[in-house]
Amino acid sequence: MFSAIDHAHMAHALRLAEHGLYTTRPNPRVGCVIAHAGDVVGTGWHQRAGEPHAEVFALREAGERARGATAHVTLEPCAHHGRTPPCADALIAAGVKRVVIASEDPFPQVNGRGIDKLRAAGITVETGLLREAARELNMGFFSRFERGRPFVRVKLAMSLDARTALANGESKWITGEAARADVQRWRARSSAILSGSGTVLADNPRLTVRLAHDPLGPAQSEQVAPPMRVVLDRQLRTPAGSHVLDGSTATLVLHGTPASCADDRFARVERLAMAMQDDAIDLRAVLGLLAGRGCNEVHVEAGPTLCGALFAAGLVDELLLYVAPLLLGDNARPLLKLPTLDEMSRRWQLRVIDQRQLGPDWRLRLRPT
Repeated sequence: MFSAIDHAHMAHALRLAEHGLYTTRPNPRVGCVIAHAGDVVGTGWHQRAGEPHAEVFALREAGERARGATAHVTLEPCAHHGRTPPCADALIAAGVKRVVIASEDPFPQVNGRGIDKLRAAGITVETGLLREAARELNMGFFSRFERGRPFVRVKLAMSLDARTALANGESKWITGEAARADVQRWRARSSAILSGSGTVLADNPRLTVRLAHDPLGPAQSEQVAPPMRVVLDRQLRTPAGSHVLDGSTATLVLHGTPASCADDRFARVERLAMAMQDDAIDLRAVLGLLAGRGCNEVHVEAGPTLCGALFAAGLVDELLLYVAPLLLGDNARPLLKLPTLDEMSRRWQLRVIDQRQLGPDWRLRLRPT
């Protein structure tokens, strides 16, 4: 059904879509290539929510040459009026003959309607080319609409003996500069950075994005919208003067303890009481709340208790594990706090999907099997 030329154009469209890795949220990352056989006449990618979609940029570039051409799009063209007009209508008006789509759009107002509209206009529509690659690029967007929660990525750094900090809490720095710069890129692509009050008390982190050396270029870096900072603080222990309370970027403090509105520590952030489960904030409720606010990918930087609780609840979709070639000893702090297992069949099984060296350190990307 799909030719080698189709494959080449869709691969090109996926590379274009990657340019929106940091900037399109809460929208998906989408690319489009319009061509007559091997002759590309228009390309485009979605740059920012509220601005034109990939198809519109590609059609603008193609002009009259779009008539009779094939459009290769990484996600089903929209069929509804949102902040921009329907892309399906734009493709029809331009006179394209065929549309090749990598993946259907799970957004309820699209979800097949774009395909139906194109076919009703007499356009040949074929779907499924490089579908898994398109879904991978937008795993958080698909997770939000198919599972009702964001894609959860936990970042941890450890020594060779699986320790994350000395017994006194000192942890700067286990990994080197290259690994820390890599973490910034994962932060940048996320909708929210999640941490716990224990980490705030111990490290006073900023939980912001600092892209000093971005592979997509400085122009892209300047367009990155700061991810929302989310702090789970059951007893409202976050002290005044903490960086996460500075109001420099949108911050949400989730707690379980009745709180006074007069507490001016939180004057520059949003504070919200959450449901509790087993004397802890309900993590599923937290993720449901973030999905409702348009969060696609949640990046977790927290201690062994919160990260362990997410693993134990089956809420971790990916682990970013940075391993440094050093040893910290038996008394140093462990990687995760997990329930005791009484049989091997209950172990947490992970598969490595990517591994690479970053300076002296290694980064493993792992997902539950």
